Amino acid sequence: MRSGYTLPVFACAGAIAALHWLRQRQSLQLGLVDLIEPAQIAEVPIEQVAGLSENMALAITRSDPGDNLDLTKNTPIWAVVEWGQGGGEQVTIKGGEGIGKQVNADNRAAIYSYAQRLLQANLTRLLAPEESIIVTIILPEGRSLAVRTSNSAFGVVEGLSLLGTTGISQPLSSPDQLDAFRSELQHKASLYASLVFCIGENGLDLARKIGINAEKLVKTANWLGPMLVEADALGVKEILLFGYHGKLMKLAGGIFHTHHHLADGRREVLVTHCALAGLSKQDIEIVFHAPTAEAALKHLKALDSSTGSDWVNQVYSAIAETIDSRCQEYMQSHSSRGTATTICGSILFDRDRKIIVKSKTACNLMGNLC
Repeated sequence: MRSGYTLPVFACAGAIAALHWLRQRQSLQLGLVDLIEPAQIAEVPIEQVAGLSENMALAITRSDPGDNLDLTKNTPIWAVVEWGQGGGEQVTIKGGEGIGKQVNADNRAAIYSYAQRLLQANLTRLLAPEESIIVTIILPEGRSLAVRTSNSAFGVVEGLSLLGTTGISQPLSSPDQLDAFRSELQHKASLYASLVFCIGENGLDLARKIGINAEKLVKTANWLGPMLVEADALGVKEILLFGYHGKLMKLAGGIFHTHHHLADGRREVLVTHCALAGLSKQDIEIVFHAPTAEAALKHLKALDSSTGSDWVNQVYSAIAETIDSRCQEYMQSHSSRGTATTICGSILFDRDRKIIVKSKTACNLMGNLC
């Protein structure tokens, strides 16, 4: 399976090519980007370069995340560079059309720390001390692609994020990536009897903040099923599943590879548990037609607030208990011993990184994970 590069790398390559045009009035065929993380140079093809005025140029690259189930594959990335007036930052970075806005951070452009560092480091070295530039990154398809992501659940609207902690885009859905996760699991299983599985960076970050021992955290990406089976085979006694509710609830529907390209039963899981809890037909229909799991949760919260009811706790407690039991069943069905000895508990959090619910087993496990 072939790896590729993350979106910030293509944005940076385009900015380098646009700056080259401003200085040389020539087009580049390749933008050479120092990835910083890891310490290597990427050669990124430049699709087009055009001068927009004497002081402004545009360069276009196209995303190539490698053999990955990534909806940004082949999407164009535009970088517009213009000379600044001097003074202040040498490199000012802005988000244009298609770059998301962070609603919880004064609508700042969703251009995160790695992307900022990458652009600053690569462009500053091309400038004389007295020169300055303004770089605007545009994703022409960003707004339409964003509706197919869970970005809004994490407070990013109207576009995509320039996200990532590295320049390399590893195919998380590939067997090679699963092998890397299993290798980490094998190492930590040799040290600890209790571990925490986190699908992504949000879970890892929040788990640390609530006091869970960072050494006991294991990233799984979407490979929860194989990782649970591996943990049971390794003799891990306890696994805490810690994740965003829109991902983790898929396990309650028996979906153990959680990438949205492969399966998505969130609506069915929510509606089933709402019906079992006794929610009215009218409210069940609202939950069913909610565009996201977060929107459905928001409706349940509004019901609780307006009526003094406890629907969020009832529904999500039932979902958490179902996740635990489905995990036990999954491990048992895939065990060469015919039985599973690993105990599973689950904690689900919302878009604001606030914990919605802990299963009964999760509450019992917490003391062994700090």
